[in-house]
Amino acid sequence: MDWALRACGWHGHYTYAPDEADLADRLRVETVAGVAWRCLRCGTFVPGDPIGSGPADHAPEVPRGRLLRDRWLMRALAIERLLRGLVLVGVAFAVLKFRTSRETMRAAFDHDLPLLRPLADQFGWDVDRSKIVHLIDQAFSLSNTTLLWVAVGIFGYAGLQAIEALGLWLMKRWGEYFAVVATSLFLPLEIYELTEKVTVLRIGALLVNIAAVVWLLYSKRLFGLRGGAAAYHAEHSAESLLSVERSALAVPSN
Repeated sequence: MDWALRACGWHGHYTYAPDEADLADRLRVETVAGVAWRCLRCGTFVPGDPIGSGPADHAPEVPRGRLLRDRWLMRALAIERLLRGLVLVGVAFAVLKFRTSRETMRAAFDHDLPLLRPLADQFGWDVDRSKIVHLIDQAFSLSNTTLLWVAVGIFGYAGLQAIEALGLWLMKRWGEYFAVVATSLFLPLEIYELTEKVTVLRIGALLVNIAAVVWLLYSKRLFGLRGGAAAYHAEHSAESLLSVERSALAVPSN
């Protein structure tokens, strides 16, 4: 997949006219439709006036190549975190609803459980030994204060997911650090949950989080890895089309 062409198809081309004459000559061409400027993202020559102009050092960063692909992955991860946060918000509201309607739900549970037993027996499900039924029964014994704190804790966790999503979507350096730290803190809990019961959902969530942490650490050079922030910014600068053309100008011709 050509990530640059896809991005330009969605957001449009970005052309820039540098003040440096030699560099500008490498980014423009005369066509039958007039002067065309080279897009800093996909490299296509686009007829018409450039979108930006000024010194080359003041040109905005336009990601391309692998760095552009990384941005798509970052935003996909941000969407996953946002969806997870929305689910947690729904769970928190469900806890608050349960807290205020517990007596009604308890009466319905006690009334419907005996009716469920004959159907459960047909499927070989022992309702009296079911962990789900046991957990529901335990939930009815929790105090209103405990349920309130459970809801607050879930809201807090949802807030962490929302902050992660925001930082990753905006491609902020602090968002990358926050995502790695916040995700790593909950990995031991996810591993512990697998020791109690292995499910496809739990395994999938654990693998996604581990992959996200490893990828962010390696590709974004966090915590000093692979040269740290200095190497990270140098890599971004080297990938810029303006930097590539400037380097070409510096190479003496034979």
